[in-house]
Amino acid sequence: MSASNEPPGGAGSLDALGVALADTVRGTGASIGGLYLIEEAEPVLRLVALCGLPIAFSAPWQRLPLTAPVPVADAIHEDALVSIESQEEMARRYPRAAAVLPYPFALTAVPLTGVRRRWGGIVLMWPAVRPRTISPRERGHITSSARRMARLLDAAGPPVLPDQPRIVPVESAHHPAQTGLAAADYLERLPEGALALDLEGRVTFATATAARLLGRRADRLLGTRPWQSLPWLDDPVHEDHYRTAVVSRTPVSFTALRPPDLWLTFQLYPDTSGISVRVAPSGERTEVPSPPAAARSPAAAPTGRLYQLVHLAAALAEAVTVRDLVALSAHQILPAFGAQGLVLSVAEAGRLKITGYHGYTADVMERLDALSLDTDLTPAGQVLASGTPAFFTDPAELAANYPGAPQISGKQAWAFLPLIISGRPVGCCILSYDHPHTFTADERAVLTSLSGLIAQALDRARLYDTKHRLVHELQRALLPRALPNLSGLDVAARYLPAGHGIEVGGDFFDLLRLDETTAAAVIGDVEGHSIAAAALMGQVRTAIHAHATAGAAPDEVLVRTNRLLADLDSELLVSCLYAHLDLARHQVAFASAGHVPPLLRHTSRPAAVLDVEPGPLLGIDTGGHYPVTTAPLLPGTTLALYTDGLVELPGTDVTRTTSDLAGQLDAADGHDLERLIDRLVHHTTPTGQHTDDIAVLLLRAYRADGHRA
Repeated sequence: MSASNEPPGGAGSLDALGVALADTVRGTGASIGGLYLIEEAEPVLRLVALCGLPIAFSAPWQRLPLTAPVPVADAIHEDALVSIESQEEMARRYPRAAAVLPYPFALTAVPLTGVRRRWGGIVLMWPAVRPRTISPRERGHITSSARRMARLLDAAGPPVLPDQPRIVPVESAHHPAQTGLAAADYLERLPEGALALDLEGRVTFATATAARLLGRRADRLLGTRPWQSLPWLDDPVHEDHYRTAVVSRTPVSFTALRPPDLWLTFQLYPDTSGISVRVAPSGERTEVPSPPAAARSPAAAPTGRLYQLVHLAAALAEAVTVRDLVALSAHQILPAFGAQGLVLSVAEAGRLKITGYHGYTADVMERLDALSLDTDLTPAGQVLASGTPAFFTDPAELAANYPGAPQISGKQAWAFLPLIISGRPVGCCILSYDHPHTFTADERAVLTSLSGLIAQALDRARLYDTKHRLVHELQRALLPRALPNLSGLDVAARYLPAGHGIEVGGDFFDLLRLDETTAAAVIGDVEGHSIAAAALMGQVRTAIHAHATAGAAPDEVLVRTNRLLADLDSELLVSCLYAHLDLARHQVAFASAGHVPPLLRHTSRPAAVLDVEPGPLLGIDTGGHYPVTTAPLLPGTTLALYTDGLVELPGTDVTRTTSDLAGQLDAADGHDLERLIDRLVHHTTPTGQHTDDIAVLLLRAYRADGHRA
C-alpha cells in the first residue's frame, strides 16, 4: 500500500518521514539524523526515526521533556534553527547533553512547524572536520526540508508513535564493477588484519589474518561485537573508541593487549554504512601479568549504560523540587529502563509516606501511603532496613514472600531501590513494569548506582520544598491578608516571589482606611532577599501604618519612617511610594522615597507615567526631604503602583518597559483589576520566570453612587 492510501496517522506517514529524514541527511552531508515528534498526551518529545547511529546510543535521548535543556527542545520553543558549531560550544550551552556526548561534532536542530501546530523537530550532526559555521545554503536546505516534513504531517495527521525509533538507512556508495571476492582476496594478501563492523558494532567481515591476530576463528567473530566475543576487549574504554568513531565520523586509533603479551593496534575508519578496522601488531611487547581471579573486578556495565547513568545523574542534579524529581523520573528514568510505574516515598516517623508517583491510580496510592516500615504488604520497608535492592521478575516471585502486593497494583515486575545517604535511610524508590521483566546484571548494577543519586536528589528536593514553604508562609504573614473595602475605590494587589531561590523578599504593599473618605496606599521594596530584609520590611510597614493612621501628612510619614530606620541602624535601604487618597475631593497626594513612579490613567486620557519628584531612599539621610506631588483622582481613574521587579528586566530599557506598561493599561480598558494585573505581569515576563520579586497594587476610583466609569 502506498503512503497516499494509508489512513491518517498510519505507518505510511512514518515511512514517508523516514525517507524525508534520510534525504535531509544526504542532502546536507550530515552523518547522523534524528526525527522527534511531540507526544501531546505527556507532553514529551519522542525520537521516532534515526539515521547513522545505533539505536542503543539513543537510549538517553529517546524521550525528552519539552522543557529539557537540549538543542531540539529550544529550537521548537523558539521556532528557530539552533546551531552548535563545536563540542566546546555544546559544553558551554548544554552541559548536560555534552556530558553524554563527549565527542567532537557539530549539530543543528530545526523545528517542524505546521500550519496550525508544532509537530516536533529534526536533529542533524556532522563530523568534527565539517566547517564550523553553517552556510546560508545549508541553512536553506535544512529549513526547506523541515517545511516539507511539516507539510507531510499536516496532510497525514498525527502518526502512531513507535515504542522504539525506526532505524532509517542512508545509502552509501557502491562499486558494482568490483566483486566481493576480489576485494576479499585483496585484503587477505595484506600483512595486517581487516574487520568490518556495522553501525551497531557487529562484525560483518573478518580476514584470516585478523582472526589469527585476535585469537578467534572468523566464523566465531561474525555477528558479534568485539568487546563481547573477545574477553580482553571487554572494557568500556575500548567500546568508547568505537562510539567516538561512530558519532564523530573521524578515524580513531588505540592499542590493546591480547593476553598474555601481544599488543595490537586498532585503526577505525567510519562512514555512513559502518566502520573498517585495521588490526596490526604494535611492536610493543610488554609483559603484563594477569591479576588473580579473586582480585579481578566484576564485569563492567556496557558503555551505553555508563553514559546513560551520566545523563541521568546530570538530570537529577537539576531537579529542584520533589515535583521536579518525580517528573524527571517519569520522563527519563522510566523510559531508560523500560518501566511504566514509579513510586517515590520518604521515611518519616516509622512510616513510608508517598511523595510522588507515576503510572498508578490514586486509590492504589491511598492504600500504599503511610505504611509502617515493618509492613509485610510490600518489600519497601525491608529493603530500606537492609539497604539492599530487591528485584522481582514476575508476580509469582513477589507473591512468594509478599502475597498481597501483586494484587494491589496489578503490575508484573518490580525493582525496589533503597534510598540511603551516608547510612541514613531517606526513602524508597519503586520502578514497576506492566509485563514480566528480567533484570540483567548490568541493569541491576546501574539501578543500584542510580538509587544513590535519587536519594541525594530527593533529600535536596525535600529540603528545598520545606524551606520554600516556610519562606512562603513568612512572606504571607508579613503582607496584608486582605485589603479593606472602601466606598468609591476598587482595589487589587499581587505579590509574586522571584522565580528562583528560596530567600524571602522585601517587597511590600498596603492599603489603609484613614476615615470614611480618605485612605493611604503604600508600596515599597527593601534591599536584598533575606530574613533581615523581611524583618525590616515588617518594621517599615508597621511604622508607616502607625504614622499614617495618626494623621501625618504624606511627606511626614516618610520623614518619620526614615528616622526609625536610622534608630534601627540597619544597613539595608528601602524605597517607598506613599499615596494619600482623598475620595471626596477626588485628589491623590504622593511622596516618594526613591521608588519607581506610578502609572495613572483616566478614561478620557491615555495612561502615562506620573512625574513624582522623589526624595532619598529610606535609611540614607536622616534629614531627608520628601516633596509632595498631587494629581486628580476622578471617577474612572486607574492608578498602578508597583515595584521595580516589574520593569527592571535584564537587557531591557526601564523607560521603554514602563512606557509599554502604560500602553497595556490603555489596551485593557474595561478589564477588571485582577485581569489587568495578569496582563501587566504577562507583558513583562511572558514565560512566568522573573529574576526579582514583583508587587503590584492597582486602584480604580468610581463615583460614590456606585457607578464605575
